[in-house]
Amino acid sequence: MALRIVRLGTPRAADEGLRIGTVRRPPRGVPKEQFARQDWYDVWFPNLAPSVETMKLGQAAQSAAAPAAAWAAFARRYRAEMAAPEARHDIALLAALSHRTQLSVGCYCEDEGRCHRSLLRQLLAEAGAQWCAD
Repeated sequence: MALRIVRLGTPRAADEGLRIGTVRRPPRGVPKEQFARQDWYDVWFPNLAPSVETMKLGQAAQSAAAPAAAWAAFARRYRAEMAAPEARHDIALLAALSHRTQLSVGCYCEDEGRCHRSLLRQLLAEAGAQWCAD
């Protein structure tokens, strides 16, 4: 049993388990009944997505040309949002589930290093998540 971090919309690993979309918005132009079939996600869980304002900071910081300070500002703000009690509970739940079942969480961004999922990976690790060995 374990957790993995994925890019939504990419082909699933054979043993990936439930795919959870930690994004603010569903994929554009895709009917809901196609989300899972097209490898987007099985469950939409925007609770762990950045707020709209924070997401805008993250989008501005995604480019490799963006100053490191822009990414640091986004990371601070996202971590502050995830420090709220509701988000901490959600992170703890996913970390606990990772010890009992296969699951994955993800976002659309191409570069995980400039995506909230890299920070979510750290938060889940801090909460004791069990990781896939891939």
